[in-house]
Order: sequence, then C-alpha cells, then structure tokens
Amino acid sequence: MKKTLIAFALVAGSTMSAWAKDVVDTAVGAGNFKTLVAAVQAAGLVDTLKGPGPFTIFAPSDEAFAKIPKAQLDALLADKAALTKVLTYHVVPAKVMAADVKEGQVPTVQGQALTVRTGAGVMVNQSKVLATDVQASNGVIHVIDTVLMPQ
Repeated sequence: MKKTLIAFALVAGSTMSAWAKDVVDTAVGAGNFKTLVAAVQAAGLVDTLKGPGPFTIFAPSDEAFAKIPKAQLDALLADKAALTKVLTYHVVPAKVMAADVKEGQVPTVQGQALTVRTGAGVMVNQSKVLATDVQASNGVIHVIDTVLMPQ
C-alpha cells in the first residue's frame, strides 16, 4: 500500500505540465495500475477515457485487483460486456475533488449509483479511498483498495 501512495504522491505533486496527461496516461504513468489499464484496453474504453470528460475515476490499484481470485479475474477480462460494466461503474461523469465529496448516492457512467460515506475516512461502497485528487487534463483519479462490482 505504501508503494501505491508514494506513486500517487509523486503524480499528484507533479508540475502543471503533468496535467496535460489524460486519466489513462496518468494511470499508466503511476505504474501501479497495470491491471486496470489492461482492463480498460480489453474493454475498448481507452478512447472514451481519453475524451474530454470530465471524469472522476475511482481507480483500483493492482493490489485491489489481486484480491479477486485469478480464475474470476481472468474470466472477467475475457468477457468484454461484463468488463465494461465493471469498469464504467468506477467512473463518475463529472470532476469531483476530495473537498467536494459528500455522503450519499453518486451516479456512475454504468448507470448504477455508488454509495459514498465519509465517517471514518472516505468509503465508496465497501472500498476505502487511499489517495485523492490525482489531477489529469480531463478529470481526477481517486485510488481505492477494492474493485467495485455492480449488482
């Protein structure tokens, strides 16, 4: 987990020129989202997420994806429709900075809402937010510790 936070601290602390990168390039540059980036590529969502946005991405780290049993993850990566549903469930069609987060339901690109709680740290459904406000040219990334699964 320290590596995840350090990588994002480096990205978040970058100069304004780093903001020229979109959310996909920012995730690639962080180095701890290899599985997420591979999933976005497999689902054919790269061009969409390189679009104008704005997007808020609740980005599961590689450690978050490692919590999913390998056979289940492999099956998900092989099923484009299911993968797209899961990935778009991590995307809010607006730029929401940590200071603007409020408890309640937040609509996603996928169509179902996420539940945000702010009691003991920020939680999105059952996932803890580990790092916030990693800015990109077309949105913001918040790092989470668990892959969110729509119902």
